[in-house]
Amino acid sequence: MQQTETLIYGNYYHIYNRGINSCDLFRETYNYEYFLSLYDKFISPIADTYAWVLMPNHFHLLLKIKENITYKYSNADRSVDAVRFNDCKWETIELSTLIAPDSVKMPKPHLHFSHLFNSYSKFINKRYNRNDSLFDRPFKRKLIDNEIYLKQVLLYIHNNPVHHGFCNHPLEYAWSSYLSCISIKPTKLKRDIIIGWFDDLENFKTIHNQKVELTVIEKLLEI
Repeated sequence: MQQTETLIYGNYYHIYNRGINSCDLFRETYNYEYFLSLYDKFISPIADTYAWVLMPNHFHLLLKIKENITYKYSNADRSVDAVRFNDCKWETIELSTLIAPDSVKMPKPHLHFSHLFNSYSKFINKRYNRNDSLFDRPFKRKLIDNEIYLKQVLLYIHNNPVHHGFCNHPLEYAWSSYLSCISIKPTKLKRDIIIGWFDDLENFKTIHNQKVELTVIEKLLEI
């Protein structure tokens, strides 16, 4: 059995998964919107997002696990192991300033993804009167350790709808981060950093206008 990549603070990852037996994850507009709201709730506190795409039966994410993120508990939280996720508050601290950093409760990133997928699965099962599993397990994750690889993953993600025949250009697909990258509207996406990988916005657009051979990238990414 292939070993599952551990999610480590400060590292970039390509995270992706599909519906079990390739079943649809998203059947209507509200499904996409609800998944993104859960993503913001469960993942944004522990990861910075650089690219994403939601396809009908699968998704791809490019993110970086945040560093120095801890749980902040109220006085009522007598057992850190028993604290319910929704009762947790978040704060960013500099661990080097703490007298006893080993005593700080650090979040476990993989559990946040479990919360996301479990919550979404319950929503879909209730909404469509189903009882089956929704996602393949475990979810796939690959460590990204250089900027060239980052660019390849980002291009792969944004061009996924083109590759699967849903559109002719990433601009035409609503459920990806491409539109946020070229927009001036507020976003939690790390837009300035992303554009910097491509030098400037015009070059970012130019590269996305070029034909991308995703089968080549898939081999590089071992997807």
